[in-house]
Amino acid sequence: MRNITVKITENIKSLILEARKKIVSSVNLAMVYTYFEIWKIIVENEQGWKQRALYSKNVLKEISKELVKEFGKGFSITNLQQMRKFYLIYWKQ
Repeated sequence: MRNITVKITENIKSLILEARKKIVSSVNLAMVYTYFEIWKIIVENEQGWKQRALYSKNVLKEISKELVKEFGKGFSITNLQQMRKFYLIYWKQ
């Protein structure tokens, strides 16, 4: 009886672990897509900004400030700049 219980428990554990891996993979994919789309929006709007160097930096600062307030530090200026690099690298391919 003990062997059957162990086998069933191991099968269930394996199923749960596999589901967790799939969830992590799905979340990672969704985040990559989200970051890409965030920068698509910003870069497309950036092209229309006047006095680009100064103005776009201030706009990015304000966007970061609002996103950090609502969603946390994952949207710092540094992180947004990295998302921008990601977008520009993969958009040009």
